[in-house]
Amino acid sequence: MVRTIDLNVDAGESYGRWSLVNEEKLFPYVTSVNIACGFHAGDPFNIWRTVKIAKKLGKAVGAHPGFPDLMGFGRRPMEIKNDELYTYIIYQLGALDAFLRIENLVMQHVKPHGALYNMAWTREDYAETIVKAIKAYNEKLILVAPYGSMMVLKAEEYGLRVAYEAFIDRAYERNGRLVPRGKPGAVIKDVEKAVEQALMIIDKGIVKSIDGYEVEIKAHTLCIHGDTPDAIEFARRVNEKLREVGIELKPLGEILS
Repeated sequence: MVRTIDLNVDAGESYGRWSLVNEEKLFPYVTSVNIACGFHAGDPFNIWRTVKIAKKLGKAVGAHPGFPDLMGFGRRPMEIKNDELYTYIIYQLGALDAFLRIENLVMQHVKPHGALYNMAWTREDYAETIVKAIKAYNEKLILVAPYGSMMVLKAEEYGLRVAYEAFIDRAYERNGRLVPRGKPGAVIKDVEKAVEQALMIIDKGIVKSIDGYEVEIKAHTLCIHGDTPDAIEFARRVNEKLREVGIELKPLGEILS
């Protein structure tokens, strides 16, 4: 049996003169990139620069929309009206798509960012709004969302393709949610532990919670955060180790075709 997975990374999150990570060195080790659209991070120049790097290296591109929260990097929860959120999603998809069209690239997927992702995990109105906005913009897009989440349920309800996502650089609670970043052990920095978690997800469909419980999980794609310290070396070693044990790495568009 061929085991296949997509490796994705959150990208395009540099802002102005501040550079988050060297994407030309990071992208060779992933198959899909989620590009920030200017709300939680990124700016027109950096969005386009990231698009051009993805094109040069042959990576599939998706949008990474978030709350309008540059100061908090989109990781602070926000209470907004559903029609407002709807317009935020449409606006951000359009911003990225403008640069993709200039480069003759096609948007593959949409992955909400940070607090928006976490809130829509369980909040029905946010999840439904995200799905409706994506489908209205382009019903061929793939929504990237965590297995068992409200976003997945709404995507299936509205007939939108969905890819299950799991995290190999983040720890899980026994309820299947991510351990909040402020808690000790929330971020996994050890490559061996990350690879162990990846293989457990791929081969067994489970993840060990931070307190030792086995939690059911499924994934078409595994995330590596671009803002994690030493992200390039981390991604390189994860890529190599997955290939060593026979895991085939492909972008989501090929996995779900």
